[in-house]
Amino acid sequence: MSHLNNTTKQRRFKHLTEMERYQIEILLKEKKKSKEIAVVLGKHRRTIEREIARGTVQMLNSDLTYTFRYCADVGHRKYLENGQNKGAGLKIGHDHKLARHIEKRIIQDRYSPDAVIGEIRAKGLEFKTSICTKTLYNYIDKEVFANITNKDLPIKRHKKKGRYHRVRVALKNLKGTSIEQRPKHIENREEYGHWEMDCVVGGKGDSGAVLLVLTERKSREEIIRKMPNRTQSSVKQELDRLERRYGKRFSQKFKTITVDNGPEFLNSSELEGSIIKQGEIRVKVYYAHPYSSGERGSNENGNRLIRRFIPKGTDISNYTAQEIKRIEHWMNNYPRKIHGYKTAKEMAA
Repeated sequence: MSHLNNTTKQRRFKHLTEMERYQIEILLKEKKKSKEIAVVLGKHRRTIEREIARGTVQMLNSDLTYTFRYCADVGHRKYLENGQNKGAGLKIGHDHKLARHIEKRIIQDRYSPDAVIGEIRAKGLEFKTSICTKTLYNYIDKEVFANITNKDLPIKRHKKKGRYHRVRVALKNLKGTSIEQRPKHIENREEYGHWEMDCVVGGKGDSGAVLLVLTERKSREEIIRKMPNRTQSSVKQELDRLERRYGKRFSQKFKTITVDNGPEFLNSSELEGSIIKQGEIRVKVYYAHPYSSGERGSNENGNRLIRRFIPKGTDISNYTAQEIKRIEHWMNNYPRKIHGYKTAKEMAA
């Protein structure tokens, strides 16, 4: 089965009815699991799990022992009570269209709450209700939505200095050009064609399949390629393929590339040298300072987005080229706050 197959298209994002709660009670007595019940009712598995937790009560048996059992009447009563307590003051009110849109974007399309709200405003999508990002986070914390919990959100990270600890070869051992010699105008991100490049490793580390990730500094456009290993040879092969693909346009699309001091980038002449025009430079490569991931900040942020689909420790060899392409497509069509919620694809056009 595809790692990126998504069954949420078939899910009906609706609250449970009283009759469905009785069905849950019957199915539980038949020893059905929450996952099986979700399939029968066409609901999200976590919706069923939350309902079971809400409606489970302690009952006294005839032998004076206690057992915990789901009761549909209790579950429905608590549902009605919760609705009365939190429904009146909610801005989202009865705007079911907005609720469905938010659930689809977060669960199916893997958007962050901020990206959902930002896209609505940037594209002028019309709903009865208007809410801000903070309000949406509050709704999710309070479990206002039938199908969204905090588990559906990207992991919240606190920025730390010095979190990048991979051992790197010192810059003095490289024959390449230091980032200190990179033209200052590149720092302004006003010109398209200046890229950052890195490798994302999987569960087997450097010995297994890895991803070569290129991030364009102005637009945040992403190019992701699966490689059999993290070696200089594999990186060169991918750059060669890109040069063949773009031909004469290569030098316009790729004006510079900034990399770290990883062993896969050691030989700058191999990375820079054209395979079409022998003896000529196809792209200028600059090397960031050791342990300075902030000098490739766009690359690092892009890698974190990739981890939404390929968590750390996952064997990348299990992912097909088509699946990697879908991740690339998702990233290039994801609303970016830094661009006023325009996508990288829109910015690169």
